[in-house]
Amino acid sequence: MPEPTTGARAARTPAARKRPTIRDVAREAGVSYATVSRVLNGHEWVSPESARAVREAVARTGYTANPHARSLVTGRSGSIAFLLTEPQHLLFEDPVFSVLLRGVAQALSERSLTPVLLIAGTADERSRVLAYLQGGHVDGVLLVSSHAGDPLPGQLAATEVPVVACGRVLGMEGRISSVSADDRGGARAAVEHLLATGRRRVATITGPLDTPGGIDRLEGYRDVLRAAGEEPAPSLVRHGDWSRESGAAAMRSLLDVEPELDAVFVASDLMASGALAALRAAGRTVPGDVAVVGFDDTGLAATLEPPLTSVRQPLDRIGREVVRLVVDGIEGGEPLAATVPTSLVLRESAP
Repeated sequence: MPEPTTGARAARTPAARKRPTIRDVAREAGVSYATVSRVLNGHEWVSPESARAVREAVARTGYTANPHARSLVTGRSGSIAFLLTEPQHLLFEDPVFSVLLRGVAQALSERSLTPVLLIAGTADERSRVLAYLQGGHVDGVLLVSSHAGDPLPGQLAATEVPVVACGRVLGMEGRISSVSADDRGGARAAVEHLLATGRRRVATITGPLDTPGGIDRLEGYRDVLRAAGEEPAPSLVRHGDWSRESGAAAMRSLLDVEPELDAVFVASDLMASGALAALRAAGRTVPGDVAVVGFDDTGLAATLEPPLTSVRQPLDRIGREVVRLVVDGIEGGEPLAATVPTSLVLRESAP
């Protein structure tokens, strides 16, 4: 049988379906074009009823935004940078960063924005990242884990790109918006719990002291001991860098100098996992000989042996808040700082 002609094939091909537009969505939802635009761009001055009608109309019509067309009209890329200023391996090793990235990606998706992952853990990476951001490729930056002395936050603040930090940016609190967990209050709750359960020689393993989390969690530890009438002994304090290995090394050092310690507050769950391994290797039982409390409660804590008591910082909420603030900054809002509460989750390492 002969092949059909080109014309015959064309005749059998259904006409291409017209791509739904914002006006189609407005007609379907029974609202104005401007209302649909406000909902799709994440503006908050739309009634809940209208926003729901628009979302339902989007689903019915199958509307999807044309990012290139939107960029030409608005002068915006529709992308937000998730900028981690730590070595690359910590993105995958420390669950704090992956959980935070997941929450940020979800919050951006709800506003039809796209996350762009950038890592600036070295001087070369910082230079490349700054050039990329100054090129107008993103509309805003979410800065994760900044360190004192890093020139990048100041360089970012000097650009026209809105920046919101996860945690305070030391020395730049008035220039860069931030959303922080209550690190100091969470640390206080952890150490108060250890003392309330009868522990008397409480040590701590801090995070890096050029980060707000490292500083504030150490200060929370000191607050409780001073309130109990004790001046914190330097021999009970060791410093880590958020990594598992640093937690193990710090724990070994504490046992060498303070063999009678009976509790330790560790400033992150990942470092606490290293501390638990060091305690096992030294023949110490947990919580029998030494009680251990961590900080973060991202999911890792419940899988450790024994399951780790930990201070939970609400990373999903932090992710939503930093996205809200960066969108506000894009719209011209002034910098501001927000703090979200933490809570202590009890498990077998310090019941």
